[in-house]
Amino acid sequence: MEEDLGKIMIIGACGQIGSELTSALRSKYGREKVLAADKYPKSDQKLFENDIYSSLNILERGKLKKAVKRNEIDTIFNLAAVLSAKGEETPQLAFQVNVMGVYNTLEVSRETRIKKLIIPSSIAVFGAEAPKFNVPDKTYLRPKSMYGVTKVVGELLGYYYWKRYELDVRELRLPGIISHKTLPEGGTTDYAVKAFYRALTEGHYDFFVSEETRLPMMYMPDCVKSLVKLAEADHKSLKERTNYNVGSMNFSAGKLAREIKRFIPEFSYTFNPDRRQELADSWPNSVEDSAAREEWGWRPDYGLERMVEDMLINLKKKLEDKIKVKLRIP
Repeated sequence: MEEDLGKIMIIGACGQIGSELTSALRSKYGREKVLAADKYPKSDQKLFENDIYSSLNILERGKLKKAVKRNEIDTIFNLAAVLSAKGEETPQLAFQVNVMGVYNTLEVSRETRIKKLIIPSSIAVFGAEAPKFNVPDKTYLRPKSMYGVTKVVGELLGYYYWKRYELDVRELRLPGIISHKTLPEGGTTDYAVKAFYRALTEGHYDFFVSEETRLPMMYMPDCVKSLVKLAEADHKSLKERTNYNVGSMNFSAGKLAREIKRFIPEFSYTFNPDRRQELADSWPNSVEDSAAREEWGWRPDYGLERMVEDMLINLKKKLEDKIKVKLRIP
């Protein structure tokens, strides 16, 4: 049984996931039911120019609380985060946004009696000591990045608020996300998205990870589906609560390159691992997600072949004036 989300606030709505989640929830629940919120002033962002939008810094708890009360919010999605690669450049900022930002949303949710709070976690919580294949929800967590550390803290805080205050907190560990609409910002798995853009606009891409690097990945439609499905799940069925693995596909950087080349024969590529390789090496190749499948019916729709073709079809329309290669797609 699906639970209604009521009035929804999406924090981080201008980001890669937030922008598409906002669109999906507005299509389902109605434009007036979904408030987009992000740190940018309304005049500085392009996604919600004439729309329901609130300029909101997640580190300003007082303003966040006022916005939640003023708009009579029932459900919050907190998508604000400094990702893995960017987090290694600015670990202090990553801690502030990823830990104190989560704490602020938990406190505001507790104080205003929010019905639900959904916070994405990440495969970055895993470290080298975790199993490489089919890593389970419950395993030893010792991440190598500040991003991963903050996501572990977020999971533990969410679990604490559920047990201590009976706050309905729900978290799932997302893999690398691939999307054709909004570019990612500062993630180690961003190489997968950049490969598509460079293949079309330059005909060549120099991967910043090795050819053998294999990581869990997910196409954006499945990412949005997982967030909405977890949010709408019957609370009685949820046991894990804040550490759900969600699997979709996993492939090596070399496999992705060869799959793109099937559609772009002239595409060339090289592999030149940089400092991000160390982070990629600390993450698992695949995840075990039986709890998500059993407790709230998680099932992905996309595999590698379908995702690559759909990405290229959509990017062909988006980058029409910049494309320098011939594509073997409809």
